[in-house]
Amino acid sequence: MRVERAIPSGACYGVQRALSMVDDAFAESGRTGLRVCTLGSLIHNPIVVRELEEAGARVVDSADELDSGILVIRSHGAIAGVADGARARGIIVFDATCPHVAKAQMAASRLAAEGRFMVILGEAGHPEVEAIRSYAGERAVVIQEPEELPEFDSNERIGLVVQTTQSQDRLTRVVAALKASFDDVAVENTICSATRFRQEAALSVAEQADAMIVIGGRNSGNTTRLREICEGACERTHHIESAAEIDPSWLVDCEVVGVTAGASTPQSHIDAVIAELEGSK
Repeated sequence: MRVERAIPSGACYGVQRALSMVDDAFAESGRTGLRVCTLGSLIHNPIVVRELEEAGARVVDSADELDSGILVIRSHGAIAGVADGARARGIIVFDATCPHVAKAQMAASRLAAEGRFMVILGEAGHPEVEAIRSYAGERAVVIQEPEELPEFDSNERIGLVVQTTQSQDRLTRVVAALKASFDDVAVENTICSATRFRQEAALSVAEQADAMIVIGGRNSGNTTRLREICEGACERTHHIESAAEIDPSWLVDCEVVGVTAGASTPQSHIDAVIAELEGSK
């Protein structure tokens, strides 16, 4: 049995940057004695979040829970004004918002300022999407499929931004539906390159694999998208969070087992899965 890893896969720049900023926050805590908190889960990887909690980082749902301390804004970003409001109350803020997410936020703000009705392609309720929506003003809707588009006046001017981890195929279908109905559609393709490259690499491996292992948090949007893409090419696709979840029955009669990992998955997690698979040969 041969183990084939998709390249690239695993932690992206935005995640690595967020983890580095938490290290900086812990260093600041050592100097000041202030408690480190993250606004929600820093990244969508339960194992990493648990390790941060064990190291002393408290997860809070709202900046309003803090009277003082150090607040790390998660990689998915925060609702508009949260960081500035926390700083105004004397809280030390480390903003780990992924630069690609920040770009989507600014695009939503700019298009909304032009008077456009904003369509956000993404998962409703996802923290990144909720943050982007807060920059899009009151005239906005979140959808995942063309069929979810509401009824618009045909003269409406439309703006479209995308959750950074959405698939290009889904974006293409939504754009086609909008342009079929409206003359003025401004599209900001804010899918990040790291997501696109990982999806392309995962599909390439899945097309030749007998089984596919996708590593990452089950609450991770980009990992879920990888699983969906791999399932389209390889029926025996399995989404796991750790090597301990691997079932030997998945590997029966496999000549090639593919491995990919979401953008919130550290290299150590990938190494552990590959070692487990290679030990099963």
